[in-house]
Amino acid sequence: MLAIQLFNGLVYGALLIVMCSGLALIYGLRRVVNFAHGALYMLGAYIGFTVAGYSNFWVALVVAPAAMAVVGVLLDRYGFRLLQDREPLNVMLVTFGLLLILEDLVVFIWGKTNYSLFTPKLLDFPVNLLGHDVPAYRVAVIVVGATVAIGLTLWLRWSRVGLFVRAASTDPVTTSMQGVNTDALSAGVVGLGSALAGLAGVVAAPFLSLSPHMSSDVLIDSFVVVVIGGLGSLAGAFVAALLLGMMQSLGAVYLPEVSVLLPFIFMIAVLIWKPSGLAGSRT
Repeated sequence: MLAIQLFNGLVYGALLIVMCSGLALIYGLRRVVNFAHGALYMLGAYIGFTVAGYSNFWVALVVAPAAMAVVGVLLDRYGFRLLQDREPLNVMLVTFGLLLILEDLVVFIWGKTNYSLFTPKLLDFPVNLLGHDVPAYRVAVIVVGATVAIGLTLWLRWSRVGLFVRAASTDPVTTSMQGVNTDALSAGVVGLGSALAGLAGVVAAPFLSLSPHMSSDVLIDSFVVVVIGGLGSLAGAFVAALLLGMMQSLGAVYLPEVSVLLPFIFMIAVLIWKPSGLAGSRT
């Protein structure tokens, strides 16, 4: 039983890594607390569900993140860039309003009915893990989370664009003076972060129910992860996502009475012990 709960925690933690890495990237560069990120996750899931109905899951896995990337670029161009000199509270209110608009849009197009996406046949079989049969698809979710974590780390550390992103997140003015087009860079990063939200939505669709309120559920956990890990820190978000996934899974079995409160208790404890988060906030 413990092994199964640890596995389930790892699966949810991997999903949070995909989701929160985009949130951390956007905050690190734009300094925007993007409440609309959960809506992009939800919209990606619904688009993936629709595309899969006309073709298959693998096409949906490409189309939905691509669509969310376009939405992200537009959001940066006609939202974050225009509001970059405004008070942070104004930007937060705009992104929260966008969250409500996208939720209503989903209800208008798909209705309030809950949906689920069938597991792709290629991964619809059990895998023996330490004497327990677990769905192969959930193992694949862990692989996706690990791939995103490793890929983003290598990209930021070793690529030229990654160097520009790290520089712009530290000092955008000086980076711009060095000849880097920070507006195009920001649009690309917001597009990438939004694509990751869409990817998380499609990946989650086969084992989590699709509903117009699914954005709120994952958004709360995502912000808890980003705060615990350290605002704008990818490494901190990766560690915090795994910790939260384990906490959610184990708490639901061993401490069901307070399982909902555990992430918030942990977040408060971390903020008291280290206000900048596990890996330190990016400033």
